[in-house]
Amino acid sequence: MRLIMLGTGPFAVPTLRALVNSRHDVLTVVTRPPQGHTPTASPLQRAGQELNIPIWSPPTVNSTESQSRLASFTADLLVVCDYGEILRPETLATARLGGINLHGSLLPKYRGAAPVQWAILCGESETGNSVIHMTAGLDAGPLLAQQRTPIDRDEDAAQLEERLAAMGAAAVLEVIDGLESGTTKPIIQDASQASKAPRLKKEQGAIDWSRPAQEIRNKIRALRPWPRAFTYWHCAGADPLRLNIDRVAVVPTTAGVASATPQTPGAVIESSPRLLIASADDALEIQELQPAGKRSMPAGDFVRGNRVTIGDRFGPA
Repeated sequence: MRLIMLGTGPFAVPTLRALVNSRHDVLTVVTRPPQGHTPTASPLQRAGQELNIPIWSPPTVNSTESQSRLASFTADLLVVCDYGEILRPETLATARLGGINLHGSLLPKYRGAAPVQWAILCGESETGNSVIHMTAGLDAGPLLAQQRTPIDRDEDAAQLEERLAAMGAAAVLEVIDGLESGTTKPIIQDASQASKAPRLKKEQGAIDWSRPAQEIRNKIRALRPWPRAFTYWHCAGADPLRLNIDRVAVVPTTAGVASATPQTPGAVIESSPRLLIASADDALEIQELQPAGKRSMPAGDFVRGNRVTIGDRFGPA
């Protein structure tokens, strides 16, 4: 089949490599233009260049000019993954079979830009990939294939996304072969089971220590590596210090926590040899953190270099 690959982020890279190594013909890679003050090529652009695939980065793929260029390739199928722009029906119509999309959730759950993060954030024990035939609705097209996998209790969003990306390439190839042979059987999504997974914002990283310990731990895992979970350390005689919290463990209140009496959420209840913080129920042992302006470090190194004492508070600035 004659394919056009549309993608931007690292989630799309394994799929591109699999397509290039398949019997199908990748005509070009379409990726979003570099963004920010110091623009750099996207992960998919870099991968395409390594594979000697032509690269195209239009400001929008939905303009009439872009649609005309897409149509000129006479492609059989658009393969979309982690692209960053919703394709209009007119854009999808530029390929004979329209477009398919690899999405990192078990649709209809977690439609949107951050499905991996939201699955961890919500405490899911299982997730997966879905390949859909694209329609005008956001991640709402008929299901063509799904893969399921458990979420490891220690996995963060970056680790889970990398694993799903590697898995998803096989699902995409399976769907392409099925579309070519006419054996693929689309399944309409149950819209009543749909949930949203919008892009996360930096302010959502603030830790609310009055929440249950496992919920806080899920948040820390979900927001790594971006936007990072954070809090402020408050101690007498010093300004609050912002801390990114990267790794924690739940310590049940029955497991020898320093004080058996109820503690104010966010209070330091032990500072040596462990750094333990009270939550709504169990304690959280901070294992890895990053003070503002410094490198990430084990919590023990931070405590040895700072006077963290029982009764200090972690919380909003």
